[in-house]
Amino acid sequence: MCDTPMLNEWLRKGRRDWSVNRRRFVALGAAGIVAACAPAGQSGAMERGSAQGETGGAGDPQGDGPALVEDHVTIETADGTMDAFFVRPAEGSHPAILTGPDIAGLREAFEVMARRLAGQGYAVLVANPYYRDTPAPQFTDFDDFRANDGFQAVRPWREKLTADAIMRDATAAVGWLDAQGAVDTARGVGTHGYCMGGPFTVWTAAAVPGRVRAAASLHGGGLVREGDPQSPHALLGDTQASYLVAIGQNDDAQAPEVKTVLREAADAAGRPAEVDVYAADHGWTVIDSPVYDEAEAERAWTAMSALFGRAL
Repeated sequence: MCDTPMLNEWLRKGRRDWSVNRRRFVALGAAGIVAACAPAGQSGAMERGSAQGETGGAGDPQGDGPALVEDHVTIETADGTMDAFFVRPAEGSHPAILTGPDIAGLREAFEVMARRLAGQGYAVLVANPYYRDTPAPQFTDFDDFRANDGFQAVRPWREKLTADAIMRDATAAVGWLDAQGAVDTARGVGTHGYCMGGPFTVWTAAAVPGRVRAAASLHGGGLVREGDPQSPHALLGDTQASYLVAIGQNDDAQAPEVKTVLREAADAAGRPAEVDVYAADHGWTVIDSPVYDEAEAERAWTAMSALFGRAL
C-alpha cells in the first residue's frame, strides 16, 4: 500500500506533468471506450466545468454526452461539516456514486475522474476525507504531495479515519445524496475508493447496506487486517454489495495472501466479487499519480463501469 518507501521510489522517478494524462483520460472517455458498460443512453466525459455551471460532453463542441452540472457542496455529519465535489447530468435522476480519494485527498485529478463517471450517467460525490482538519484541496496534485512531505502532513488526519468514523461519514453522505433531485433513490448506490479509500468502500457498504449495491476498491490498502473485527474482509457479510477489488502488482508481491483471503471471505459471505491483480503498481489508476498506467487504468475503469452497470 501507499507508504514512505513507495513514495521514495516515486521520487526517484522524478516529476511528471500530469496534464498529458488528464487530456488523454478525457479523450478516452469522450471516445466512448466504456460506453458499452454505461447505463443506456449515457456516455461521454467532461474535462472542465465551472462550479454551479453546466457544460456539454467532451469530444464534441455540441456536447455528444450528457450536459453536466457540478458544485462544491457541504454536508453535515456527526463529526462536523464535510466539503465535497458533486457532479451529475443536468437532467433526470441517476444512481449515486460516492468516491473515496487516495492519500493526497480531494483535488483536481479526482474532479476530472468524477466528471467522466458522471458522463456515464451517474450522480457522483467526491468526499474530502480530511474535512475534520482542513478543507480540500490539501494538495494541488500528487507532485505537490510528494514535494511537501505529504505523508507527514496527513498522518494526524489519517489517524481519525477509523472504520467507525468512515461509517458515520458514509451514512451522512448517502443520506445527503438521497435528498438530491438528481439521485434516483429507486436504484442502488455505488462506491469506489483509491489507496486508503479502498477500505472505505466496504465500510460504506456495511454502514448503509440497504442502499449500497456496488463497491470498487482500486489499489486499496488495509482490506485485510487480521485480528480486527472491523477489517473490511470481515465485514463483507454485513453488506449487500457486489465487489471489484483491483490489486497492484507490487502490493500483491508484498502480501500475496491478501487476494486469497478476500476471495474466500467474499465466497463465505455470499457476495459476488471480482478480485484481480493488475500489471501495474500501486496508484496506477489515478491520473496525477507518478505511476499512472493508461492501459491498466482503462482495464480497471472498464471493470468498474461494468460493475456499476450491472449492480446499480
